[in-house]
Amino acid sequence: MKDLNNRESFSSGMAIFFATLSSAVGLGNIWKFPYLIGSNGGGAFLIVYLCCILLVGLPIMISEFYIGRKTKKNIVGAIKTIKGESNWQHMGIIGVVTAYLILFFYSSVGGWVYSYVFKSIKGDFKNINGDIANIAFKNTIIGPIEPILWQVLVVVVVSTIIYLGVGEGIEKVTKTLMPLLFVLIIICDIRALMLPNASEGLEFLFKPNFSLLTKDAFLVALGLSFFKLSLGVGTMVTYSSYFREDNNMIGTSLKVALSDTLVSILAGIAIFPAVFSFGLKPEAGPGLLFLTIPLVFSKIPFGQVMLVAFFVLSSIAATTAMMSMLEVLIAYYTEEKSMSRKKAVIINALIIIGIGVFATLSADSQGLLGGITIFGKGIFDIFDYLSSNILMPIGGFLILILVGYYSKKQSIIDELSNKGELNNIKLIKLYYFVIRYISPIFLLLIFFYSIGIIK
Repeated sequence: MKDLNNRESFSSGMAIFFATLSSAVGLGNIWKFPYLIGSNGGGAFLIVYLCCILLVGLPIMISEFYIGRKTKKNIVGAIKTIKGESNWQHMGIIGVVTAYLILFFYSSVGGWVYSYVFKSIKGDFKNINGDIANIAFKNTIIGPIEPILWQVLVVVVVSTIIYLGVGEGIEKVTKTLMPLLFVLIIICDIRALMLPNASEGLEFLFKPNFSLLTKDAFLVALGLSFFKLSLGVGTMVTYSSYFREDNNMIGTSLKVALSDTLVSILAGIAIFPAVFSFGLKPEAGPGLLFLTIPLVFSKIPFGQVMLVAFFVLSSIAATTAMMSMLEVLIAYYTEEKSMSRKKAVIINALIIIGIGVFATLSADSQGLLGGITIFGKGIFDIFDYLSSNILMPIGGFLILILVGYYSKKQSIIDELSNKGELNNIKLIKLYYFVIRYISPIFLLLIFFYSIGIIK
């Protein structure tokens, strides 16, 4: 459907919830969250992460919703509408650059998931053990030809959906497929909890051991909260620009944040019992998902069918998350550069593939470009680090300042209360206080502590 500005919009509150949740729930939950917990000490890291969600992630999400629905524009156009032609418009460009960086490496990981769908259908994981799982994953990411082909396929699929638009593309895909992902994760959890030594995995996930925390873990937790909720990029600004006027934006943000966190924890419950049951290392890194899930499903009745279903739905999670990032770029090109949607999709698909190949070929030290480093990090890792740990927090901080100090309080109250129709003035006042006096300080303290300015 079209709104008053002749822009597409989501058709219902349920469509809005599933679309925004699909942006948040992606491989960040199923792939990145478990291996970062495994690499940073388990339960103690989880507590730090939850604090980041509560004190930073949720307030920024609400702020992005406010900006997007109020302006009905892409991230760059939205900032121009609020602040005019000023240095603030560079904040929108930061979001565009960040979206590119994420898509460069995320499309590579999406390719791994797509390839595992194919391998599962072929039955490659029958009677698998830890050694075979490790070899299969290495072969998947080193390539060089195979991972590039899968990456291209991912970008083509995502681009096709985005080309169809908001209603026929984004809404239909997310509203139909997101609920199925919850079902499959729960099934996986049930089976994982029945494995030997499952309690050790749960203890690792939930029992805090703060002695294992390093100062880097605080920045990683902050970056993860941004990455998983798609904050500081412009995705929530872009998606909320398609919101209906009667949507309860504070309620939507709470439901999305809670649901996203729940999926992350469920993913951890699915993976860590398997890690300890099969003698794998929690700190196995980006390959943790691809090493554990085939092992879990290989040990249960109808395991191959479930394994196919799980990786199909994991590919859906990857696809929907990439859709939100790509929509940031497409909205920018169509609205700010007056480019047709078709042309914008084709150009951006070619850019993502052309540069994303460098991430794909450097994802493993044994890959074709695995020996190239930038500031001590490989190309794949530098795309991830710059976007998740630097640019997304910077973008989020600027959003807090823009809304908290440069937007009129009454405008915020009117927008978040739907012009007084919602009885949520106390929540709005609490939110306003947090974005002015708590979230920016908390964000800066973690950032400065992590880079060594604060000892």
